[in-house]
Amino acid sequence: MNKKGILVVVSGFSGAGKGTVMKELLRKYDNYALSVSVTTRSPRPGEEEGREYFFRTKEEFERLIREDALIEYARYVENYYGTPRSYVEQQLSMGKDVILEIEIQGAMKIKEKIPEALLVFVTPPSVEELRNRLVGRGTETAEVIESRMSRAGEEAEGMESYDYILVNDDLEECVERMHQIILSEHYRMERNAAFVQKIKEESRALKRS
Repeated sequence: MNKKGILVVVSGFSGAGKGTVMKELLRKYDNYALSVSVTTRSPRPGEEEGREYFFRTKEEFERLIREDALIEYARYVENYYGTPRSYVEQQLSMGKDVILEIEIQGAMKIKEKIPEALLVFVTPPSVEELRNRLVGRGTETAEVIESRMSRAGEEAEGMESYDYILVNDDLEECVERMHQIILSEHYRMERNAAFVQKIKEESRALKRS
C-alpha cells in the first residue's frame, strides 16, 4: 500500500476553530506533522516563534518569494501568509501526513500544483456562532471583526472547491471525523496505483500457471 504521507490542506473561516482542531489531532495521533506557516502579522498573546507561525517582516517574506522557498503564499487582511517548501516535502517522504492550515487563496494554489492534496473546509454550525467566537476571542477590534465577517462571506463562495466539509460543533467529534477522513484517503484507489498494478500482475501469473 501507499507509504507516502498525504498533504492535507485545512481552511476555514477565521474563528471556526480550525487551529484548535489541528492541535488536538496532533496531540491524539502521532502520524501527523503540522506545517508551520510564515506570516507578516504580529504575534497574538501566547503565540511563539516557530510554534504557531514563523513571524517575518514584509521584506523577509518577499525575499522568500523571490527564492521560491514557499509552496504557496497569499495576502489576507493586509498580511502575507506562506507555506515553507522544504519542511513539507521532507515530512511527506517520511510517511507523515502533513497538515497545512491556510487560507482559501493558498488552498486553491496548492490544489493547482498538487492535485492529490486533500482539501478540508472547517466551519462552525452557523454564521451567528462564527461572530460569537470572534467576539469571544477578545483579541480583535470591532473593525477587524467586521472585516473578518465580510471576508467569511467571500470565502463561503469557494467551499464547494474542497473535498470535505467539517462542522466544528463538538471538538472531540470533529477531531475524530478529521482523523477518519485522512485514514480513508490512504486507501483511495488512485493513491495506490503501484499496489493495484502489483496485484493485477500477480493475478495474471496465476491465470498462466
